[in-house]
Amino acid sequence: MYSTIGKVLFFCIIISFILSIIALVVSKQSLKRSVYLAGFFANILDFFYLPLRQLFLKFSDTRILDKWMASLKNRAYKSAFSKTKKRVLLAPHCMRNLDCIAHTTQTGIQCNYCGKCVYTNLKKDSEKYGYKLFILTGSSYIKNILKMEAADGVLLIACDYEINKVMRALKGRKIVSYGISMERDGCFGTEVNYQKVLNVFETFKN
Repeated sequence: MYSTIGKVLFFCIIISFILSIIALVVSKQSLKRSVYLAGFFANILDFFYLPLRQLFLKFSDTRILDKWMASLKNRAYKSAFSKTKKRVLLAPHCMRNLDCIAHTTQTGIQCNYCGKCVYTNLKKDSEKYGYKLFILTGSSYIKNILKMEAADGVLLIACDYEINKVMRALKGRKIVSYGISMERDGCFGTEVNYQKVLNVFETFKN
């Protein structure tokens, strides 16, 4: 009996390892083109995320894993996101000008259109395309926002780690997410390719 259990566990480990490798290859390919079974392989990577992250931490760079996973999930969720009706745009406070004087509430920073940073245009353009913009100082704000806003679509502007983190957190809820990776991340002075943002707005225009 113990021999049978050992064999079953061994084959489960081998199958899990093979599926993880295939999922990683597919996620890397998703950076450049559409891939088959994107949702299935995204679930595989979510399930094995913690051990995979430890492997990347030891032998590579965890940012690569998050980049691949965020890209794969965008491929998987693209069709569903296009069908959403009420959307919010969540963006990080680190893209603000260092002299920003906007005040903070329980739903994030309240932009006052001062013109010193990208948020002046982003707020106007997001409203034009039907998104309600929230500028966050941390991912903990998302829970409050989604309690107050009956959104079925969440567009994220963030580093790949945060995009992947939020996508994993929203998994299983009736909310579809899509991410736009920043060109430069960090704690301040971060940047997003604004044309990329406009392209996403146009792609999902209702």
